[in-house]
Amino acid sequence: MAIEVVPEWMMNFEDEDIFFIKRFLQASGSLKEIARQYGVTYPTVRLRLDKLIQKIQISEETASEPYIGLVKRLVVSERIDFDTAKILITEYKKQKGAQ
Repeated sequence: MAIEVVPEWMMNFEDEDIFFIKRFLQASGSLKEIARQYGVTYPTVRLRLDKLIQKIQISEETASEPYIGLVKRLVVSERIDFDTAKILITEYKKQKGAQ
């Protein structure tokens, strides 16, 4: 059975996120096994999984505010820093409130 519609929470995953999830499932959820496969420590894999969980949570929390969701995902992906994100979101909310 093929998936015809990708769930909204998966739309923001990058290719490497999908690949990680696939390996995670194939390893029956064993973070220890994933760490071995990637040649990294358990805490590194745990951090990666936590970031994926954050992406899902952000997607669900900001479904009605796509811009805010984008900014938060950029922070989780470490593409922008937290202080910049706060400024962007604050200014966005000011502009939105002024309309």
